[in-house]
Amino acid sequence: MFDDVARRYDLTNDVLSLGQDRRWRRVVVDAVDPRPGETVLDLAAGTGTSAEPMADAGVQVVACDLSVGMLDVGKRRRPDLAFVAGDALHLPFADASFDAVVACLVFEHIDAVDEAVAEIARVLEPGGRFCFFLNHPLLQTPGSGWIDDQIVEPPEQYWRIGPYLTEDLTVEEVEKDVFIPFIHRPLSCYVNALAGNGLLIERMEEPSPPPGFLARAEEYEAAATIPRLLLLVTRKTSPKA
Repeated sequence: MFDDVARRYDLTNDVLSLGQDRRWRRVVVDAVDPRPGETVLDLAAGTGTSAEPMADAGVQVVACDLSVGMLDVGKRRRPDLAFVAGDALHLPFADASFDAVVACLVFEHIDAVDEAVAEIARVLEPGGRFCFFLNHPLLQTPGSGWIDDQIVEPPEQYWRIGPYLTEDLTVEEVEKDVFIPFIHRPLSCYVNALAGNGLLIERMEEPSPPPGFLARAEEYEAAATIPRLLLLVTRKTSPKA
């Protein structure tokens, strides 16, 4: 699926994924707060655009992705980084292998949320942190978007929120004849999966869209106060009894 669009992730103007878009890279790296000497797993790393600055900060980073095409693009750009092919449901790493794990905009494409979160908890060492980026489950639901209503008097501009509580699968044509599924779930699905695997939420952020992203289209600037991403920073404790 993502092999078909791998070449686009090497373009500076790519917006297929906010996680791989260079305008969002600083947001991702700051959230992980990589510390020299740590080992960090960048899950669904794509071409490694978030792994690169973490490695440059002195962190041992493993960029893992299901798409071999994505990894090949990353290897050509940064042959010094570790790129590993792997499935989020069956990570090819030993228990307690990492000080931190980051997953940016991947769970929207995963059916088995509980199993994937359990795998992340397994490869984290006790006290390790998991930084979890999602399309905002409330504000980026299917059918959400900026509305410029000129029928009412006076005219109104507002952000429409689509159905929230209903889990929904949509398929988006991101490039001619390239279709990618997106799964919407309410936030409770993710929070309960984290809690059930001993991942305690320590911080929540809703970052504003960066200027470079807003500059791409007039409607984005109008919706600058509407976050597109939700960040949950968690720490591995003990699973619920």
